[in-house]
Amino acid sequence: MTEQTRQLSEQELRDIEEEFDPESRFRTVLRPVAIMAGVIMFLLSSYHFYTAGFGIPRATVHRGFHMGVTLFLVFLSFAAFNAGRTRTTGFVILGLPVVDWLLAIGGAISAFYVPWVYDQLQFRIGNPNQMDIVMGTILLVTLLEAVRRSMGWPLSVIAVLFICYAFFGRSMPGIFVHPGADWSGIINHLYLSSQGIYGTALGVIATYVFHFVLFGVMAQKIGLGQLFIDLATAVTGRFAGGPAKVSVISSALLGTISGSSIANTVTTGALTIPAMIKIGFKRHFAAAVEAASSTGGQITPPVMGAVAFLMVEYLGMSLRTILIAAIVPAFMHFFGVLVQVHLEAKRLGIRGLRQEELPRAWKVLREGWLSVLPLVLLVWMLMSGRTPFLSAFWAINACMVVYAIQMARASGLSAGAKQWAAGIYEGFVSGAKSSLSVTAAAALVGVVIGVVTLTGIGFKIAFMVTSIAQYWAGSAHDFLSFLPFKLFRLQTLALLFTLMMTAAVCILMGCGIPTTANYIIMVAVAAPVLAMMNVEPLVAHFFVFYYGVLADVTPPVALAAYAASGIAGANAFKAGNTAFRLSMGKALVPFMFVFSPSLLLVTEGFTWSAFALTFTGAIMGIFSLSAAITNWLVGPLSWLERLLLAVAALLLIAPELVSTLIGVAILALIALRQTLAGRATASNEI
Repeated sequence: MTEQTRQLSEQELRDIEEEFDPESRFRTVLRPVAIMAGVIMFLLSSYHFYTAGFGIPRATVHRGFHMGVTLFLVFLSFAAFNAGRTRTTGFVILGLPVVDWLLAIGGAISAFYVPWVYDQLQFRIGNPNQMDIVMGTILLVTLLEAVRRSMGWPLSVIAVLFICYAFFGRSMPGIFVHPGADWSGIINHLYLSSQGIYGTALGVIATYVFHFVLFGVMAQKIGLGQLFIDLATAVTGRFAGGPAKVSVISSALLGTISGSSIANTVTTGALTIPAMIKIGFKRHFAAAVEAASSTGGQITPPVMGAVAFLMVEYLGMSLRTILIAAIVPAFMHFFGVLVQVHLEAKRLGIRGLRQEELPRAWKVLREGWLSVLPLVLLVWMLMSGRTPFLSAFWAINACMVVYAIQMARASGLSAGAKQWAAGIYEGFVSGAKSSLSVTAAAALVGVVIGVVTLTGIGFKIAFMVTSIAQYWAGSAHDFLSFLPFKLFRLQTLALLFTLMMTAAVCILMGCGIPTTANYIIMVAVAAPVLAMMNVEPLVAHFFVFYYGVLADVTPPVALAAYAASGIAGANAFKAGNTAFRLSMGKALVPFMFVFSPSLLLVTEGFTWSAFALTFTGAIMGIFSLSAAITNWLVGPLSWLERLLLAVAALLLIAPELVSTLIGVAILALIALRQTLAGRATASNEI
């Protein structure tokens, strides 16, 4: 392979991931600290592994223990500033600044404090004593700093702004004014009650998400990720633009075990991006394909980047219901990317991989089928109604058994046993390390949620947004009154404008904020907006989730696209714009299932006839929009045809029968004209 399309080394890939993903910027520490941190991480994973199989202690004790250990590890693992990863100045203990040790110990003690005095709190909730206020203040400060170190500034800044809003409520303008709260009241609500830091978000991370993060790490260790890439290459690599299609399929498969779009981008992109460039795709396009595909992994069952488990708690539904609802929308996203990749390859005349460049599917399965068994077991247990943490417990056990067999085959029983023990230790340490930032973020998001419940700002925002949407809908309805038929009802237009504003807020909030944290905040702030428009709760939650995920490929903070551009050597902003374009299918899908909830399969009043009609319209709409964006259907398109196809796409996903039929007619006429024009050109050439 030439230097231009060479595959990057593991260290280069790790550097790229750290550059664009703050969660992976772990600092280098002295050996004694590294050993201590590693042992604590192993014990933390072991604790969660045990509780998953044999029972979880009282909620507050479980959450407090998990958060306390996590905060201690965060300050050992992340430097205050990026330069501090390699150089430490000032007064240090074992190579770390003394302030880091103070923050680590203070964060741990203040997190353990609430579980320690929990039995006494029932007598003083609403009237905290001085020690409660001191400990609560320490925890707030350490949380803000822990999240800043592990995830960057945005979420910490948002949390500070919300705290200020709670404190200075009397000074707020207009609709945002509220009675305000003193510091004692804020600490009482955010620290001592279950409405803040120790709330649902932290509970879901400690009870469900940690186990699935650990499962994902162990699944990668037994080679499941590489199996997905090899299998996708064997099945789709031969077709036009083969490596790009491999990127889409392998990212979809890897998304079943990985909850990080950036980690997914680096893992699969290391192989697919150089291959795409080699066969003729432009660098920015290759990066965009990988970023758009990898971002889709966060909406792919059964993990869904941890959001599936949050939905279980917020909606009171079974995980099985959530996973079924996610199947079709996830398919729509990957279908949209795949169609654009195919049309782009046809437009440019890009080949697939040659036979000698392809692995054999049967050989891949024969050699790696054992790695699939833990995932099959996990899905079977989840779909049969077992609890998520028990399902993860047995899936992790299955990974360890498979790993033991692999080590025994490779090195024999004696040497294999030693390698197995070392591998399990490493996997448990990596699992705990991968959970540090998401735990800190979930706890800090509890601060935002606590302020929302304390001040009632969520309902104020909902009222403001729906009022604006109703006004715009009335104006648009009057403007369209000249048509001889009714294209949209007034209620449809009002809902459409509400969705557009909600989507914009979700994307803006997602700039620099992890998907899970973004989802939790938007559920508190934006979901009430959709509820006022009579959108089903499940549909509303999926809508804000999907648009939060879209932020990973939306400039100016398209982190997944920027990571992919680092591998491709492409212009980062250009890659981000192209990735957003490739994700247009994902941008359309939430509007589809709001207007036609049958697409989620489990909503009220579901019928297969309604699903078939909606599904067909969605497929045709995504295909039509993809052709318009790519400038290719059967052949090149004129600017008028592209415009008409874009209009047809919007009409096809609309819930009104008249608009859908008009969209079908436009698409059919353009396809017919292109086909006839292509035949005429072929006849003339003959």
